[in-house]
Formats: sequence, structure tokens, C-alpha cells
Amino acid sequence: MDSRLDRYFRYTKTWRAEKQRLRAILLDFPLTEELKWRQPCYTFQGANVVILGAFKQTCDLGFFKGSLLDNPHGLLIPPGPHSQASRQLRFTSVQEIEEKEPIIRATLQNAIEVERAGLKVDFREKSELVFADELLAKMEADPDFKAAFEALTPGRQRGYNLFFSAAKQSKTRAARIEKHAARILEGKGMHDR
Repeated sequence: MDSRLDRYFRYTKTWRAEKQRLRAILLDFPLTEELKWRQPCYTFQGANVVILGAFKQTCDLGFFKGSLLDNPHGLLIPPGPHSQASRQLRFTSVQEIEEKEPIIRATLQNAIEVERAGLKVDFREKSELVFADELLAKMEADPDFKAAFEALTPGRQRGYNLFFSAAKQSKTRAARIEKHAARILEGKGMHDR
């Protein structure tokens, strides 16, 4: 067990009691507790299974392959509208965690079985992306930009496309594309340094 995790749970400021209760449940399973992305992450045979997170409104368990899990109670929810694989169980109190403990345990067991079986999430193909008209126009006008964009990983392409397409006005979409053109030409994703 990583000693940084003891410090994390001792000094965490948000949702301390809830995180400690969830940790106690997680440690009952054959999972390895690690610190990843500054959060407690639980792995099975080297594969990420679940991460313990906290936000303003909730404390949550984020399942990396949540879309493959059984969800008979409808409590596993995608963290965002574009999430393909991950799902979350969200909590607002220790009492709620204790009330839902059987569901938490069943979901954790299911997540381990998914890893043990080697199941993979079937992500949408790159060809399924519908690019913003302004992005298509930029690619048509600038062959170097097009080559650089197509050389990006599918995840980076998707990230940029979602960001560009989210703008309501065409001029805002075009401005976003121009602002990020240099990063795309350098082969960088939106959040790369």
C-alpha cells in the first residue's frame, strides 16, 4: 500500500468521512490501492478498475469500464454527456453509502469480473465523429493543418472536435479553431503542455 494514501485520507478536506468509508469497503476486495492522478485508484492485475473522487456536490466511485457493468438500480451514471466507458456511483453522505453498501459491493465485484474476463469497451470509431463545418473548412483551406489534425490520436481529435462544436456561433467555432491551430500543428492535444 502506498504511504501517500494514508496522508491523503488523513488530510483530505472534502468528503473525508465519506472517502474513508468507501476506502474501507474497497479494501475488502482483491484490489491494489494506488495514488494516480492525485486520487486513490484501485487496480486489479495492473488494470484500473475504480477511482475514488470528490467534487463540490458529491463523493464518487468512478468505474473505468462502467458501461460494461450491470446497472439494475440505475445508479451508475456517465460523468458527462460524451462519456463512453466510465460510469460513477455518487454519494452525499456516509449514511447513503451505508444504505447502498450492498449495491456498491455488487458493482465492485462485477467490475473485477469484467477485468478478469478481459472485456473491452467498444469505443466509437473515428469515422463516427461529425466534424464542425468550420473545422472541415479549415482543413480544406490548409493541407498542413489537415495532415496535422489527422495525425492526432483519435482521443485528441475527439477532444478538439467536441470543444469546437460546443460553441453556438460559427464565428466562435472559427475563433477556437484558429486559437488552437498552432497546438494542432505541433501534434499536441488541448490539455498537453
